[in-house]
Amino acid sequence: MKVAYWPGCVSRGFTPELHGAMEKVAPLLDIELVELDRAACCGAGVIAEHSQELADTLNARTFALAQQTGEALMMNICSTCQGSMSECQERLDANAEYRMAINDNLRDEGLRYEKPVTNKNLAWVLVEEIGLDELAARVRRPLSGLKVGPFYGCYIVRPRERLGIDEERPRHTYLHRIIETLGGTVIDYAGQYKCCGFPIITMNKEASLRQAGRHLGDAVDAHADCLVTPCPLCHLNLDLQQPLAERVVGRELNLPVLHLPQLLGLALGLEPKELGLGRHVVKPTSVIDWSQSVVATATA
Repeated sequence: MKVAYWPGCVSRGFTPELHGAMEKVAPLLDIELVELDRAACCGAGVIAEHSQELADTLNARTFALAQQTGEALMMNICSTCQGSMSECQERLDANAEYRMAINDNLRDEGLRYEKPVTNKNLAWVLVEEIGLDELAARVRRPLSGLKVGPFYGCYIVRPRERLGIDEERPRHTYLHRIIETLGGTVIDYAGQYKCCGFPIITMNKEASLRQAGRHLGDAVDAHADCLVTPCPLCHLNLDLQQPLAERVVGRELNLPVLHLPQLLGLALGLEPKELGLGRHVVKPTSVIDWSQSVVATATA
């Protein structure tokens, strides 16, 4: 399967282990990544708050670049991008006059947004395009005994109608199903569908850290070994900021947070070092004995 691939700006800057892990995992899933290396930030947050037109122009440009590849599917590994781009696409597709104005902004580059563009997060691709039966057949190291808390965050689960969540496509359950397919045990906890706090970190850092600390604490109390998230921004607040969150909530957390491609990579037979697990603030190896539990069960 060939896809126009948008890694997002955070996965190539703050969390390069995410982008790197995706590149390692893709061939194991027979996914050929046609990277949109000229694409810019989706504009979620600061840019969109200052100029919605600018943010929509950036996203329309990314869609246009994806269309130029000739691939039917565009894939992202950032649920914040998924949410922001879905919102933009809803506006562009609903208003021909607005779409024309945005395309005028792209004219000098010879780009033009034409609907429709099918843009799916990796989690959606795994379930809807590859299929869980096929994914299960490719598992080389079942995550037996690993208790994984799914952290969806907010951008990929609401609003449900815009994100295409319904009975036919229960996308709010996909992380659960992927964890189970990889052989892990799903740990449900109170904060799995809530905001990580990252969007307010520059406005109210203490409140942001308290949100992150509360969600992490809930997962710890539910006896999770680790969390997995499809969002690099959630990863920043839950992993990078975890030592500060511990101070705010007044308790030790020490909970590893994995990017979705990293969890996939472990189950598909890759080693922790290949997946960049050593780049995390809370080192997974400091909490989980990968050599005895997950890694030791690799098959030939």
